[in-house]
Amino acid sequence: MTRSISMASGMQVAQQAATDIEAWLHSLPQTRSVQNVENVPNYQQIDVDLLWTTDKKQYKVEIKGDRWHTTGNFFFETHSNKEKNTPGCFLYTQADLLFYYFVDPHQLYIIPMPTTRDWFLANIQRFKERATTTPIGSSYYTTVGRLVPIAVVLDENPSIIKKQLLV
Repeated sequence: MTRSISMASGMQVAQQAATDIEAWLHSLPQTRSVQNVENVPNYQQIDVDLLWTTDKKQYKVEIKGDRWHTTGNFFFETHSNKEKNTPGCFLYTQADLLFYYFVDPHQLYIIPMPTTRDWFLANIQRFKERATTTPIGSSYYTTVGRLVPIAVVLDENPSIIKKQLLV
């Protein structure tokens, strides 16, 4: 099954996720600073969106905004552009933390990387592969990933933190 998602719709979800998460991080007492680096080429190359500095350390954060919360799954991207054979962000991000955020219910999962990626790769065959297409002009590109049940991820990766954001 392939779902088609417009570029504008995807960008709107990503912007909402970044806005909500940045506001939440700024509200935490341990936060010293939050720097959005989404448009900084060096950070784009390593798929990092934020630098979050706390009173203890600095974290590189990748944000994944998602609107399909009713499926009960995460979508872990394995190819961001299948036609160009570009690896998916879940496989190459150098972030310390993946903030997986369902925008509608404001549900955030703080996923430690790379330990969760290692678990995922060891278990990848357990999860269904799905693809989405995104039209761009007269063409399109295909994003491929795996549907990973949230309950399984939480059960097998106890270091993941679930937060309900009050936005």
